[in-house]
Amino acid sequence: MRWKRTIQLLDVHCEGEIGRVAIGGVPKIPGETTAAKLAWLNSDPKGQELRRFLCLEPRGTPLGSVNLLLPPTDPSADAAFVILQPDQAHASSGSNSICVTTALLEAGIVEMREPETVVTLETAAGLVRAVATCRDGRCEKVRLTMVPSFVHVLDQKLTTPEWGEIVLDVCYGGIFYALVDVGQIGLTIEKGNAAALVKAGMVIKQLANAALPVAHPEIPAISGIAYVMFRDRDADGAVRTCTTMWPGRADRSPCGTGNSANLAALHARGKVKVGDVFVSRSIIGSEFKVGLERETTIAGKSAIVPTITGRGFTFGLHQVALDPFDPLAGGFAMTDVWGPSAGDIPEA
Repeated sequence: MRWKRTIQLLDVHCEGEIGRVAIGGVPKIPGETTAAKLAWLNSDPKGQELRRFLCLEPRGTPLGSVNLLLPPTDPSADAAFVILQPDQAHASSGSNSICVTTALLEAGIVEMREPETVVTLETAAGLVRAVATCRDGRCEKVRLTMVPSFVHVLDQKLTTPEWGEIVLDVCYGGIFYALVDVGQIGLTIEKGNAAALVKAGMVIKQLANAALPVAHPEIPAISGIAYVMFRDRDADGAVRTCTTMWPGRADRSPCGTGNSANLAALHARGKVKVGDVFVSRSIIGSEFKVGLERETTIAGKSAIVPTITGRGFTFGLHQVALDPFDPLAGGFAMTDVWGPSAGDIPEA
């Protein structure tokens, strides 16, 4: 074969959300910390080239993420990873943490111990502790102790051209979210409304980022509102979520970092306390258990430590390669499949 680059991907999904894990062929990523590697992937042309290679057509799809397994820089971590999506590299993700843990254990990269294996993951947002329930060589479920989450602002008013003035919370759960009660845009969270929710989410994200610049007080590489998560309540009291992701799709899982951000908002309003656990459902009905483990502080700001429990499932193994003569090596996206915002993807 005349391939210029090959990367081996283990196909995994967490409660319906695809999180492929690059387990072989990952090039060396510059940076002394995972946060520095995240910054390089988002700023250096070679980092952007790698993301486009894995995430855009004809090798990638609009669905899911690709997780780059990296050597940890923290001696207490078993593995490090950065999440690649079509728009950029991201610092943290609950569903992807579950996918990575499942991949590490079921591929034998980290030794599986039954009935439980503890895996420490290094992300650009900090360390995530994963406790995997294991049986008969399989990872049955994963409980994550997430990075500290906090409120940036509650009940922020935002003027929109279509829905008038809406109110949102901006909170951090490993990345920054704009959290919006879905009734404000006249929709409910169900599969038939996915396209309309995504369209609304893209508009609100752009407006919120223009009006509300935000950065992590201790990790400069994490800045800006990454996603808009719509939220609601089911009749049985479960939280219902839909995280909208650029350039135009809905998270199939309940969203771990989004629920962590929402947990910070609930705690700030006095609606949850340490020790509480509740169910969060996604747009397709899959579930996470969300818990509040403890209170803490970040840069003097009140924060909480969430837990997220869900399941990961492997479903394939493949190798993606780059032909050096391929005229589409830089990747592309089209609005027919990727949504209207795909027109904003710059050419390589």
